[in-house]
This record gives sequence, C-alpha cells and structure tokens, in this order.
Amino acid sequence: MPTTPAREPRTGGRPSRPASRGRRVDVRYRVAAWLVITQGAVMEMSAFFALPVLLLLRVEPGDVGEHVRFALPYFQDNLYLLMIMSGIFGVLRVLGGVGILRDRLWGLAVTAVMCGVTLALMIFLLPAGIFDGLLSGGALVLIAFAWFGSRTLSARTTTRASEPSASRGTENDRGNHGH
Repeated sequence: MPTTPAREPRTGGRPSRPASRGRRVDVRYRVAAWLVITQGAVMEMSAFFALPVLLLLRVEPGDVGEHVRFALPYFQDNLYLLMIMSGIFGVLRVLGGVGILRDRLWGLAVTAVMCGVTLALMIFLLPAGIFDGLLSGGALVLIAFAWFGSRTLSARTTTRASEPSASRGTENDRGNHGH
C-alpha cells in the first residue's frame, strides 16, 4: 500500500517561523526603537489625545496658544491641525519602533524617514523641537552605528577597486560597442 507524503502547512509561501527567531536585535537598534516609541507615545500622541478633551471643553485654539508657544505664528494659529498631525507622526514613530523591535527592515526604514523629517522640521517647532531633535537625532545616530558598524569609507573604495574586471562589466556592457 503506497504511503502519501505528509502535507506541508500552508503559509502562503512564507516560512512558518521568522529566520531571526532566537537571535536578538542589536542593542543599538533596540535603544533607538525605544527612543522613537517614547517620542511617539509621550510627545506626539499626548498632544493628539488632548485634542478631543480641548474640543469637548470648547477651548479656543487661541487660548491654548497662550500656554504653548512655537517659533512660527503659523503653527500658533493652526494649533488644532498641528495636534492632528502630531497624532499621525506618533503612530508612524510607534510603528517604526515596533518594527525594529520585531527585527523588520520596514521598521528601520519608517524610523529613519521619521527621524530625517523630524530633524528637518525641528527648527520650526521650537522650543519643543529641541527635545524632538535630541530623541530623533539620537535614534538616527544609533541606527547608523548599528547599520554601518566600524566599516570605513576607504575600505569600501578599496573593495570596489579590487573587484575582478568581470564583475565590473566588459567594454560592451559599458557602452563601447567596438567603435
């Protein structure tokens, strides 16, 4: 009597377990992740969650603006919109940080983009932008240290120069078609 082979579990073409199971994410990535999660949850989301309370209490944006100051009057005049935007930033930061903790490359990408955007915008959100810059800048530096390690620029140049000519392409590959 022939035996039937055991069926593979259906996983949609994905491995049933992450390849990283059992390995820990580098401590620099973990610290960076917690920096952006803290920034997103405490700084960004708190402003977002304060918005419904302020609206229920019928607090005018101008009244809130007396207690919260920004360098640009535009932000001062549109404080409620800024609070909504803060919620979006907060969710993206928390998602990016959780992605890093789960050893996902997309988490690193989202976090790096959010850090870059924050560093570009922090000058307009003074004085709160200073703390944003410290957290995002610190996370970005930790990510860079973990990603690039101790590799040097000169090692990268030397490696390219020492590659075999076959991997750099032939004359025909470079556009010199024998003319």
